[in-house]
Amino acid sequence: MSESDAVRKTIEEHNANICKWYAAGDADRVSQMFAEDCWQMPPNAEPLVGRDAVRDFWKRAMQWGKWVFTLDTEDVVASGSVAVERGRYTVSFSAGPLAAPGMKSSEDKGHYVVMWRRGRDGQWCIVWDAPVSTVSLPSSR
Repeated sequence: MSESDAVRKTIEEHNANICKWYAAGDADRVSQMFAEDCWQMPPNAEPLVGRDAVRDFWKRAMQWGKWVFTLDTEDVVASGSVAVERGRYTVSFSAGPLAAPGMKSSEDKGHYVVMWRRGRDGQWCIVWDAPVSTVSLPSSR
């Protein structure tokens, strides 16, 4: 098994947990998969910089309703303590009773690139998370 294949297996396991924790509304566990100095760059929004920002944003967002993600790893290139993952994602949001007025349920899909880093403890964590939506924005007409 190549280094990239071994790292891919670990990343796929992490992704399965991340999806499970998003669906369960567990922002604390999701954020632990991110490095302290991470950047999460959601579509059509300013980046979330740092693990605390990721946790705080998702704690609020998870109060608005239920989030269901799927992550499909297509490729991983690893070298030493750094790995880059490329894949496809889908996300569905079901607005709950605490959603802001006018906030509607929605779905998104697209591609993503994630840079992972292996820490001194041997655990892989997300450094950069960059999804790119393939869903067109609503027309302003």
